[in-house]
Amino acid sequence: MSMRLFHKYKYYYLLLLPGLLYFLLFHYIPMGGIIVAFKDFKLAKGIFGSEWAGLKWFELLFESEDFWLALRNTILISFYKLIFGFPFPILLALMLNELLGSAFKRILQTILYFPHFLSWVVLGGIMFTLFSSSTGILSVMGFKSSPLLDPGNFRGLLVISEIWKEAGWGTIIYLAAIAGINPELYEAARIDGAKRFQMIRYITLPSISNTIIILLILRTGHILSAGFDQVFILYNPMVYNIADILDTYVYRVGLSMGRYSLAAAAGLFKSVVGLFMLLFTNWLVRRMGGQGLW
Repeated sequence: MSMRLFHKYKYYYLLLLPGLLYFLLFHYIPMGGIIVAFKDFKLAKGIFGSEWAGLKWFELLFESEDFWLALRNTILISFYKLIFGFPFPILLALMLNELLGSAFKRILQTILYFPHFLSWVVLGGIMFTLFSSSTGILSVMGFKSSPLLDPGNFRGLLVISEIWKEAGWGTIIYLAAIAGINPELYEAARIDGAKRFQMIRYITLPSISNTIIILLILRTGHILSAGFDQVFILYNPMVYNIADILDTYVYRVGLSMGRYSLAAAAGLFKSVVGLFMLLFTNWLVRRMGGQGLW
C-alpha cells in the first residue's frame, strides 16, 4: 500500500527533493563540525587531527565577561523583538483582510513585502543616510547627533527597523490562514448583527490561533538569534556595550581572533538553549490546552 501511494505521488516527492537536499547539505552534514567545540582545533591539523580538549572551551567561555554581556544583550534584543515585532504581522494581516478593493490591496501588499527582499546592507545605508546628523532628515530638524550613536535609542531602532523589513512578509502565512476560514461563519455573524471588530475577535482570531501558536513556538526557538546581519551593519563603537550579541561575539572571536573552538562552543551553547526553549514552549502550550508542534 505504501509503495502504491509513493508511486501515485512520486512527482510530489520529486518536487520535495531539492528542499530535502538543501537541509541535508547545509544544515545536517555541517552539524559534524560540533566536535570542534571539544577539540583544540588547529587549521594545519584539521578537525580530526586536532587534539581533544574536553570542556576546556566551555569553561573559558563561561568565565568570559564579554560572553555574558553578549548573552544579556542577545536576550534583551530578542525579547523586545518578540514582544513588539511578533504581534505586528498579525495586526497587519487583520487590517489587510478587511480591505475591500482588491487592486489597492495588492498594491499595498507589494509595498509591504518589498523591504524583505532588500539586504540589511541596503537598508543600513538608507538608515545611516536618514539618521545622519549632517546630511540626513535629522539635520534639517536640528538634531546634532544620530540616534544610531545613542545607546539609549539603538535597541529601539533595531526593533523598528526589523518590523519595517519583515512585518509585511510575515503577513503571508496569516493571510493564508485567514483565507481558509469558512465564509459562512462571517455570514452567520453578520446576520446576527455582529460588527467587524466582533467578527475579528470571535471568528478570525480563534480560527488562526493554531497558526499563531506554531509560529510563536518556532520564534522562541530562535530566542538567541537577535539578527547578526542587522546588528553587524548598524552597530558601532559607541553602542558596543548594548549591541554586541552572541552572533557578533562568535564572529569576532572565531574569525577575527582565530579562536575557532571557542566560537564553536558559543555556537553550540546557543543551539542547545534554542532547542530547550522550543521544547519548553511547546510543552507549555500543550499544558495550557493548545495545539503544539507535536
